[in-house]
Amino acid sequence: MQAEESIDLRSDTVTLPTEEMLEAIRHAKLGDDVYGEDPTVNELENLAAERMGKDSAVLVASGTMANLVSLMSNTRRGELVILESESHMYWYEVGGVSAVAGLLPWPVKSSFGAFDPEDLEAAIRPRNIHFPEPGLVCVENTHNRHGGTVVTPEQLRIVSEVARSHGLRVYMDGARIFNAAVALRVDVKEFTKHVDNLMFCLSKGLSCPVGSLVVGSREFVEKARKNRKLLGGGMRQAGIIAAPGIVALEKMVERLEEDHGNAKLLAEGIAKVDGLKVDLGHVQTNMVLFDISGLGVADERFLSSLKAKGVLAAAIAKHRIRFVVHRGIEREHVEKALNAIRSVVED
Repeated sequence: MQAEESIDLRSDTVTLPTEEMLEAIRHAKLGDDVYGEDPTVNELENLAAERMGKDSAVLVASGTMANLVSLMSNTRRGELVILESESHMYWYEVGGVSAVAGLLPWPVKSSFGAFDPEDLEAAIRPRNIHFPEPGLVCVENTHNRHGGTVVTPEQLRIVSEVARSHGLRVYMDGARIFNAAVALRVDVKEFTKHVDNLMFCLSKGLSCPVGSLVVGSREFVEKARKNRKLLGGGMRQAGIIAAPGIVALEKMVERLEEDHGNAKLLAEGIAKVDGLKVDLGHVQTNMVLFDISGLGVADERFLSSLKAKGVLAAAIAKHRIRFVVHRGIEREHVEKALNAIRSVVED
């Protein structure tokens, strides 16, 4: 029988807005955002652009929409887009890169999310009548399927140098870029200065109910705003979405360090359980990936047994389980989750 209150470690998308965010929604000044007349949206977009060190920003409904709008705004149909082989855009966005944007994804393997410059160089195919034109290089930071690993500013600089030597732009899926900045204790601009444009999510660790921002030059954001409209993403009184976003950017970034600490504590506990394997060196932010192959049981059985003890988790590959720590998961929850894991393994 499942516990009454589950410890939900499936994703940081399950976070709920704070009371301050709910009050901000209730008191938000509103207007028609398609006309550019929602003052709360305008305030959020200006704040996002300033925080990222870019000219302009546009609010969109989701991270998937942000990535799709950005792909469309950076490229022309038929071009080739270089993606990391485990990237969210390649795995989890319903093939929009091809189905909607009309682009050819070209996946390249990396070391925990950071391209090797020689591999990236080799992936940029020469201009030839037989080949699609290369259009864009994409990076993801932090990297989801590699366990929340950070692509450092120096690694981004090298990627940018290779891309720009071929006349290519660099786009960053920065859904959790603030996790990266907090982990390295640097200003987020240390990352963003090496990319032409990016997106980041409000609805993950920052605890907003909905929304992402696309950020870049004024020309790029103008294109993104029009492509948002094309995809049905033009919103009216969107200040109700923007208001908690302002609270998030002003008050929720530094607290991400608590999530990182709790993730490390969780990983250290898992490492002590016979039959489970975790690479502590790659527990860098709020995610913990661990291997259960030593237990000799199916992933579904392990997950259902955890669920019965009140812990929700997800598998991202065969025998690879992911925990994501977020606001609402405290140290006491980490200890309870570890007790549940030990009990399941013993059973």
